[in-house]
Amino acid sequence: MKPCMQRPFTAMPARQRGAVMVLIVIALASMLLMGALALDGGHMLLNKARLQNAVDAAALSGAKTLSQVGGDPDGYVAAAIAARTAAWNTLMLNASASGNGELSSGIGASGGVGAFAVVELSDSVYGPFFFPGPEDAAYVRVSVPNYKLTGFFWDFFNKNPFSSSNIEIEKAVAAIATAGPSPTASTCNIDPIVVCGDPAQYDPENGNFWGYHYGDLQTLTCGTPGSPSAGNCQLLRLGDSTGGADIRQAFCAGTEQCIDDTGSVDTEPGITWGPVAQGLNTRLGLYNGPVDPATCPPDWYIDYSEPLVAMDGGVPKQNEAEVVSSNGDLSAGGNQLTDVNDWKNAYIDCATSPGSCSGVAERRVLNVVIGNCAAVAGGGATSVPVLGFGCFYLLQKVEQSGEKEVFGQFMQECEGSGYAGPTPADDAGPNIIQLYKTYFSDVSTPSPDS
Repeated sequence: MKPCMQRPFTAMPARQRGAVMVLIVIALASMLLMGALALDGGHMLLNKARLQNAVDAAALSGAKTLSQVGGDPDGYVAAAIAARTAAWNTLMLNASASGNGELSSGIGASGGVGAFAVVELSDSVYGPFFFPGPEDAAYVRVSVPNYKLTGFFWDFFNKNPFSSSNIEIEKAVAAIATAGPSPTASTCNIDPIVVCGDPAQYDPENGNFWGYHYGDLQTLTCGTPGSPSAGNCQLLRLGDSTGGADIRQAFCAGTEQCIDDTGSVDTEPGITWGPVAQGLNTRLGLYNGPVDPATCPPDWYIDYSEPLVAMDGGVPKQNEAEVVSSNGDLSAGGNQLTDVNDWKNAYIDCATSPGSCSGVAERRVLNVVIGNCAAVAGGGATSVPVLGFGCFYLLQKVEQSGEKEVFGQFMQECEGSGYAGPTPADDAGPNIIQLYKTYFSDVSTPSPDS
């Protein structure tokens, strides 16, 4: 009997066949999963950034329009509608830009921009936000809660047959932005005029701003009651630039100096009236003398009443009839004049129909210093304490001969930066409009999407 021989156990080749294939399949599946994650994740991040940029621009546009047409308690709903329309129009313009085709498709798939983006208003950056907002709304919030995106590999993993869950996760992004006026207390690029105000008459809640109320008609240069001194036409001193060309350009496009509302401003005696009239008239599309339309474009709305209003014994009159203001509506002898309310209505039409109006928005709004002229002693050049800044609507053209008068209707207290160049989209109004963090639960918790 032969002894049993023991041999080392070795697997049969047939038993190892296909093992490498399994590893390859697992590796390929993992690579596919990572690729899908990178593709869909990158796609989401890209569209999130594009959406946020569009929503930021929409909020800024809405807040800018609100600052320009708001301020009238009786017309706050129309102002809110104009702000919302401007925000939607800006969002659509961004969606129509090159590379944003998917955003445009998303807006269409949701039923239009009105269903895609929610526009709300508030009188505080902290809210509450709603539409049309309160009468004194100044902040605009634009939110897109659900922007659905193309799935690519997303749908495949949502329908994973090996998953026991029936819940599908939607591939979508959201964005929100809040915009409103800057809290800054200094003003730059103002129009070089000082208007006298009464420090004892400042009651903003009742619409009284240093003695001025909405729609009040006022002469802004020379002859103004309470002018700081004899021979002083209330023009700001422009540093070392006092020649006619400098004055013309300053009235054409504003000054570049910044003024704090706790300081004072220096005025210049006398007046170089020709350049003053030539500079201001560009805002009405009237060009006389060496003025450049590219630097000093006209307003969207250039209409005014004729014959012109003139002062007569300290009273504004047209055809010897006293001009009366009723909440901004001007009339003389029963005849209606073209006024700030007509400008507002025209502005809303222009803002809600981009490209329909030529010129530049809000060029007829003069951002001027309101000073305490009663505190000034002496003649000639003077230093006037600053009370604040006021927006006045340029009522009509300025005559180069005859009475040296610039008529304006008071609109509201002004802050921020006025128009300062040929690119109105960057800086077209008296207020600096900026983006803010979006808050929900309280003032210390901003939204992660803002």
